[in-house]
Amino acid sequence: MRQFLKQTFASLVGTLVAVILLVALGTSSLVFLIVAAVSTSEEPSIKNKSVLVFDLSTSIRDTEPPVSLGEAVSGDVPAAIPLRQVLQNLEKATQDKRIVALFLNGSNGIGNTDYATLAEIRPALEQFRESGKKIIAYGVDWGEREYYLGSVADEVILNPMGIVEMNGLSSEQVFFSQALDKFGIGVQVIRVGRYKAAVEPFIQQTMSPENRQQIAGLLGDLWGEFIADVGTSRKIPANKLQALANTKGIFLASEAKAQGLVDRVAYFDEVAAELREISGKGDDKQLFRKVSLEGYSDISVKAFKQESSQNKIAIVYAEGAIVGGRGEDGQIGSARINEQLRDVREDEDVKAVVLRINSPGGSATASELILREIQLIRQEKPVIVSMGDVAASGGYWIATGADYIFAEPSTITGSIGVFGLLPNLEKISNDNGVAWEIVKTGQLADLDTVVRPKTPQELALYQRLVNQVYDLFLEKVAKSRNIPKEKVAQIAQGRIWSGQDAKQIGLVDELGGIESAIAYAAKKAELDEDWEAEEYLEEADWERQLIDMLQEEAHIDSLTASNPFSSEFNKLKKDLAILQLLSDSKGVYALLPFEFRIK
Repeated sequence: MRQFLKQTFASLVGTLVAVILLVALGTSSLVFLIVAAVSTSEEPSIKNKSVLVFDLSTSIRDTEPPVSLGEAVSGDVPAAIPLRQVLQNLEKATQDKRIVALFLNGSNGIGNTDYATLAEIRPALEQFRESGKKIIAYGVDWGEREYYLGSVADEVILNPMGIVEMNGLSSEQVFFSQALDKFGIGVQVIRVGRYKAAVEPFIQQTMSPENRQQIAGLLGDLWGEFIADVGTSRKIPANKLQALANTKGIFLASEAKAQGLVDRVAYFDEVAAELREISGKGDDKQLFRKVSLEGYSDISVKAFKQESSQNKIAIVYAEGAIVGGRGEDGQIGSARINEQLRDVREDEDVKAVVLRINSPGGSATASELILREIQLIRQEKPVIVSMGDVAASGGYWIATGADYIFAEPSTITGSIGVFGLLPNLEKISNDNGVAWEIVKTGQLADLDTVVRPKTPQELALYQRLVNQVYDLFLEKVAKSRNIPKEKVAQIAQGRIWSGQDAKQIGLVDELGGIESAIAYAAKKAELDEDWEAEEYLEEADWERQLIDMLQEEAHIDSLTASNPFSSEFNKLKKDLAILQLLSDSKGVYALLPFEFRIK
């Protein structure tokens, strides 16, 4: 009751303050908007012989991450840029005669960008270089992610105190079972699929052989693509790169140059001097004439302009874990995304839909609700799926509604399996003097209780439900992919696959990124060149964020990533966040194993 009153009071105060702020800021906001409109009336431009600067520490996502009210007020907005904006800007710069070079600045490290996204960007960098324009890459410490992009450059430069890390990929898994036992928290699980490892951290202290096998296979595919691409760019045989990773792993500047991993060892001011020779001196304090990749988005290029068209290809983003209802920022709420899907279905100008999926899955029920809306669209117009870094489990469930599926070779997909997680608080409660008594009208009336373990009869009921959902999943995949159900059962079992392997076994149709999916959608809809892509995005709800902030909700993610203890705490918090997703009405989930990290 005390907590209820506290939350109620906080909500009332928050709402009141929000209203006061909105009223107080109303006039000034209007003035600000007028001034902003006047100040931005002139189209931004750049000078001839400019260098496009790509800061590799910028996080690249499918959509711009939601900006919190606090970040908006303080101006401390995380560096991030949407993937399509990166691709379009690189293509635009390739055609822009005012851009003479590209500078890949790796001195600030790499952002939170996964390998499948990096793999979509790499061809755009190669196309820029093939146009005859120079790419220069500079870094202090080259890790695998930033080096994967930097290796495309005509010249890769390393700071004299820097290193190149080339030691392979790894993935860590945390296990909680002993901690749960220690604190008296019981966990019972039901699942289908030998590889469905999402429940392992709650019931085991080590990986199962099946889980280790699938992770090793996935990492092997990703690493194979890495050394093949880097080897081609640097003209180093893949087997030599593997040997270097096995024997050295970390290379000092002189070693990196001797092994051909970098072309030159130099300080930033020396690199800036080279760029100044290419472009000329910049204005004011600029060392050379430049424009940032983000700032270049507002620059128009005549050769790149595309005529507007009444024929739209709608791009809908499904990014995050799948939950029922509207969900929160960073989640795929079935009610929220279905509103967007209904909008594109009812819009007569939309001739085809590209559904970009970046999701580890989640609620099986919510996944089915989303799939139904996709199927309704497909009855009227083509639906093409573009898989991002991950489109697995529930993410793959919704992909089965598409006419055609694209994935990157390093996309994480599959995980066709389901599980249920049934926690109980009996021991921890009894150990602390808390007990319950239940009065009921039938043996199963308290089936969903968390105050005691499930009986064998109840576990059998849950297992039956999980089996039914798994069977439904298999049927949907079999029908969508035109694969016999028996074969689907063999490649399912909850196993994760790389996009490369998924194509071989028939789970995806073609390897390629989002632009390939858009081009295919235009072809499928028979639009020739008369079309334009339009993104369907949702605006941030700042009113709700203001109330949350006034309620003093903690945001652990704001802890500095430079502190190793804070970083590990953040990882643990994300791992435990799976419990917040377990809200399916049936308690059945199609979800990847925890927060899958590759480093």
